[in-house]
Amino acid sequence: MPRKIKMIFPVPMSDATRPMVESQLPPGVRRPDIEVEFVGAGRVMTLADSYYDMAIMEMAVIEAGMRAQDDGFDAVCINTVSDSGLAALRARLSIPVLAPGQSAFHLAAMLGHRFSILTMWPRWYPLYRKTIKEYGLESRLASIRSIDVRPDAAALLSGKEEVVFGKLEEAARDAIAKEGADVIVLGSTTMHQSHAHLAAHLPVPVLNPGVVAYKLCELFLDLGLAHSKLAYPSPETLKDEAFHAASKEVNT
Repeated sequence: MPRKIKMIFPVPMSDATRPMVESQLPPGVRRPDIEVEFVGAGRVMTLADSYYDMAIMEMAVIEAGMRAQDDGFDAVCINTVSDSGLAALRARLSIPVLAPGQSAFHLAAMLGHRFSILTMWPRWYPLYRKTIKEYGLESRLASIRSIDVRPDAAALLSGKEEVVFGKLEEAARDAIAKEGADVIVLGSTTMHQSHAHLAAHLPVPVLNPGVVAYKLCELFLDLGLAHSKLAYPSPETLKDEAFHAASKEVNT
């Protein structure tokens, strides 16, 4: 039987949004022996433009993933560079749980000396600062560069390619020339449509974080690896129903 990976997008997906989100894993990236199910989390569409929104998104991702193991999934892949819910889901589950920020930042540190995060707007800076500090990668971060364009949670980058791709390329070149970046990491899985352009036009590796995290899920499954339960101990008592009740109150 094919193994199954649950891909958790941090906000709800509409019929229009789903194909754009799922397109970050085209047929050439997926394997026939692994099924991927994209799931939108929570009930509130938010751009996570503050620590407050990040807390709500954390709860939504945890709720969407906590029963993945019981539902027959072999791994969970969180589909946001904020890595929302990563530690909590690792505590709740024994199957591998991967996230784009941790995956892409550590891979960037393997590919070069210093990396820059390329993002849409400055209001996402707090989520990068939080995870970079948590992962102990401050010395490897060259810069965070924003093009100061408000993200569109529904259309992603569709319809903005001519403007946005050029601005992203210019910002990346500045990070390379002025801050010494030798690897570029896209700051959001919703920016995946820009990856091919940037990878073709920049002189350094460009990492698409959602794909990196998904491929690490494959690797963990192939090698029979999962996170250490000494590092992420399981709770003595499951409180899923209480969590669902609290999460419902927050999201209504």
